[in-house]
Amino acid sequence: MQEQTVTLFGLSESVLRFGLFASTFAIMALAEWMLPKKHRTQPKGRRWLTNWGIIFADVVIVRLLVPIAPVAVAFYAANQGWGLLNMLDLPAWLSVLIGFVVLDFAIWLQHLLSHIVPVLWRLHQVHHADRDIDVSTALRFHPIEILLSLAYKMIWIIVLGAPAMAVFAFEAVLNAAALFNHANVRFAPRLDAALRLLIVTPDMHRVHHSVRPEETNSNYGFNLSIWDRWFGTYIAQPKAGHADMRIGLNAYQSDKPSQFSWTLLLPFRNK
Repeated sequence: MQEQTVTLFGLSESVLRFGLFASTFAIMALAEWMLPKKHRTQPKGRRWLTNWGIIFADVVIVRLLVPIAPVAVAFYAANQGWGLLNMLDLPAWLSVLIGFVVLDFAIWLQHLLSHIVPVLWRLHQVHHADRDIDVSTALRFHPIEILLSLAYKMIWIIVLGAPAMAVFAFEAVLNAAALFNHANVRFAPRLDAALRLLIVTPDMHRVHHSVRPEETNSNYGFNLSIWDRWFGTYIAQPKAGHADMRIGLNAYQSDKPSQFSWTLLLPFRNK
């Protein structure tokens, strides 16, 4: 597969995505420090060391096993004429918009499946076992889940024929949105209510990290908030309130989720 990249302002898509990721992380980390929503239950240093260790493992494993980026897959599909949008004579802007929205739905569906398919949940519980939720939680996904997610997205890109620019925009926005909605930041109620009409806010996504099963199995969106409303998986507020709600999984309310080796081995435990 020929390596091709999307460029904007003379920069490659990987540089642009990293720049957006780093700037969003810094902004949300600063916002957490200035306007925290919840008190922490675990030492921040140990949690962050574990969560950053996981993302480092993710990057190394993905680069070794799947060096092809989703944007390159989109270019290849376009060159081969594969996918629905590559067969339709639509304006470029409309193809990009459709590609972006459909890929956002695909990630919502993937998230839903990761909760209801047992083998996928074994992997996804690594993300949910974190007993605090902040911007670092957005990075906490098991390497095997990252690999499966990458393969899943590539299948959607090929079948849909999503334009490379749509894939680039989606990947960049998805990363930034995950950092944003996992942040432990306090928003004014009116601002939160206005934002969540379109996008997933920290208060909306925090409900998803509650220990209550009915709340864990809700609010699956990462970027657009419409899917949970349309499919009946939306819960506006946690039953215990944000200040008193417990984060994580009932089975792992200890300091173990802050341990790097324990976390990586969690999917293979019998519990």
